[in-house]
Amino acid sequence: MDAGVQAAVDLGLDKKVVLVTGGARGVGAGITRVLAGLGAVPVTCGRTAGSDSDVEFIACDVRDPDAVERLVDQIARTHGRLDGVVNNAGGSPFALAADASPRFVGKIVDLNLLAPLNVARAANAVMQQQEYGGAVVNVSSVSGHRPSPGTSAYGAAKAGLDSAMTALAIEWAPRVRVNSVICGPVLTEQSALHYGDEAGIAAVDATIPMGRMATPEDVGNAVAFLLSPLAGYITGSTITVHGGGERPAFLDAATADNRV
Repeated sequence: MDAGVQAAVDLGLDKKVVLVTGGARGVGAGITRVLAGLGAVPVTCGRTAGSDSDVEFIACDVRDPDAVERLVDQIARTHGRLDGVVNNAGGSPFALAADASPRFVGKIVDLNLLAPLNVARAANAVMQQQEYGGAVVNVSSVSGHRPSPGTSAYGAAKAGLDSAMTALAIEWAPRVRVNSVICGPVLTEQSALHYGDEAGIAAVDATIPMGRMATPEDVGNAVAFLLSPLAGYITGSTITVHGGGERPAFLDAATADNRV
């Protein structure tokens, strides 16, 4: 969606203050751009700032619960409100389970499960005191819902996050809504590390029914909807952004004509 079209859309997010963890680059930067284009006030956090100096950035390691408490408190004091949180920070390098150390596994689970839970908890404490409540959106992954070889700890953490989301939606209703966006492959500046050169990226594109990986803005559009009043009755739910998923391998292996 180009800037002109996006500006014409009103999702009711104008001047809403939204924390986007890991929002300075990759998928997070796309989410931040979408929210800013819809009139929201995104605040990003991470260990290093991105290149967009127009977006407020607060240095924070979301794996540190005390730092997270200070982060949320600073946003609430500065802006007088916190309308939404997008738990986007996360990820994992490729590592086979037999080769991954316990310390490595612990760090992956800490970043992808414990950190977003701590961010959500701190945000909920603020949002429960607001007349209009708030919304939390977790950026999850298809790795939590299908085999995830090479990233098993990451997949397990994302599965745990989505499970916790359904419980938090009940515990924190009706004032705070909690949902997840489950992402398939997303084309970012880091895609070469996962998929290789242009030929590798094209090969991955060909496995997706929509013929391409998602853009960060595709994810951002889904996130924006879940944050908006249009999703005011949606909580404890997921939106899957994966372009239709993956073509089943048996269709290509079978000898019958399985063209679709």
